[in-house]
Amino acid sequence: MRPAGNESAMVHALSFDIEDWFHVTGVAELEDETTWPHRSTLVERRTDELLEICAAHGVRGTFFIVGWIAERHPTLVRRIADAGHELGSHSHRHRLIFRMSPTDFRDDLRHSIAAIEQAAGCRVAGFRAPCFSIVPGCEWALDELIDAGIEYDASIFPVPRENGGYRCPDEPHACRLAPSGRAIPELPMSLGRLGPIRTGFSGGSYFRLMPGPLLRRLFDQRERVGHPAVVYLHPRDLAPDCPVVPMSAKRRLYLHAGQATAAAKLRMLLSRYRFAPCGEVLHRYIDSTEVPCSTS
Repeated sequence: MRPAGNESAMVHALSFDIEDWFHVTGVAELEDETTWPHRSTLVERRTDELLEICAAHGVRGTFFIVGWIAERHPTLVRRIADAGHELGSHSHRHRLIFRMSPTDFRDDLRHSIAAIEQAAGCRVAGFRAPCFSIVPGCEWALDELIDAGIEYDASIFPVPRENGGYRCPDEPHACRLAPSGRAIPELPMSLGRLGPIRTGFSGGSYFRLMPGPLLRRLFDQRERVGHPAVVYLHPRDLAPDCPVVPMSAKRRLYLHAGQATAAAKLRMLLSRYRFAPCGEVLHRYIDSTEVPCSTS
């Protein structure tokens, strides 16, 4: 926390996408799911590190968990729940939504919810699509979330990016993209402005590649406009010992650069700013007047 007298009223969203290093997309060697159980694992060790960092700073976050992980590491899921963190689904098999049919997505989503809730003994509140892969044409996924009892979504990236991108407000809002017209609270990824460019900054490769002073500048920018930032990290983001398999140089940069410094930057942010789970941030900031998403 900031020192007394210098503490902002802004509360940012803290989240972690709990998957193993081999769940990444866009790497041919890792696409065969039958190889996953036979690969080395870092998810428990590095998620425990995330739990320790949160406990040291007295903060709670949202852990969006891959159902495949919950089935194989149920005691890890229970540790997350017992520490008081909010639980969300990050799908069951970590597949891109735009490559799934509605039926496949429905089955995958409900499988993940059942696996997580069985391991944790408490309810799954939110959902985040792998790689923010709810894109134009996948609006049906929001109806599936509502039908499955999901309370909010955190799957939309408001500017184009690899595997994602759907123009919408970059602050918490009520989203009516679902074909049924029903609203679901949406916590999109936050953007910062660097000159004329609007970019992600607070999670994943953005977070790992940006120096600490620039992260602080963009967090302060969000606070000035009154909008929370959304931190999202994966266990592998804190793992400089993460295995490396053959992939393009660009993909290797995005997946591995900055892993040695990510934990220190996370501690810095938790010391400087206020954080809460995604659901709490949504309830705190969402406008009573709904702000519709738009593809225009």
